[in-house]
Amino acid sequence: MTAGPAAASGPGAGPAPSPLPDLDEVVRRLAAVRARIAAAGVDPAAVTVVGVTKGKPPPVVALALAAGLVDLGENYAQELLDKVRWCEDGRPDGPVPRWHAIGRLQRNKVRALAPYVAVWQTLDRPELVDEVARRAPGARVLVQVNGTDEADKGGCAPGEVAALVDRAAGAGLRVEGLMTVGPTDPDRDPRIGFELVRGLVDRLGLTVCSMGMTDDLEAAVACGSTMVRIGTALFGPRQARPVRD
Repeated sequence: MTAGPAAASGPGAGPAPSPLPDLDEVVRRLAAVRARIAAAGVDPAAVTVVGVTKGKPPPVVALALAAGLVDLGENYAQELLDKVRWCEDGRPDGPVPRWHAIGRLQRNKVRALAPYVAVWQTLDRPELVDEVARRAPGARVLVQVNGTDEADKGGCAPGEVAALVDRAAGAGLRVEGLMTVGPTDPDRDPRIGFELVRGLVDRLGLTVCSMGMTDDLEAAVACGSTMVRIGTALFGPRQARPVRD
């Protein structure tokens, strides 16, 4: 399966998703991401790369799978559902994406996403834990931590993590680890938040530490990340687009 053009735009359609690189370029970029992980002193085989397809047209799924990326992350519910439907409308036999929900999640989106999401990375409040447990019993989940104390970021406060992990486990969810997002301000040292979250992972006896994106993956893996969420470094920059969720 080859990547096709982005959907055509028209009046009222909003900005078109940004164009896709070709397969050879994605393979090269994935190798470069793994080389960056190695240069940070970590075995690339020990770090899961989640390809973030936000803002890209559905054929990005074909590119990612062909390049060897099975774990794919989406920030917006409607974009994830659009890509699932694109796959269902004629994708040939082969690897199936393992979808990660990585954006701030509204409770009213959980029901629609539940059949397709393999890992819920952004559980950050009790009512969201309860809704995921109701709609996706036994699901793999991460608790999101606001390790930078930024008001505009998702994630629970570090002091609330243990209680939320207990609640999720008590509801029958498979709590595998924690997730965090580095600071928005490029002048802030991301290692402070990353070390805090890694410490919580260890203290709670969890295994997955999802932190690090295109601009801060070296700091994240050096602090103990086991999973990085990479979009721009793999698929190129995204164009701004209205959020439909």
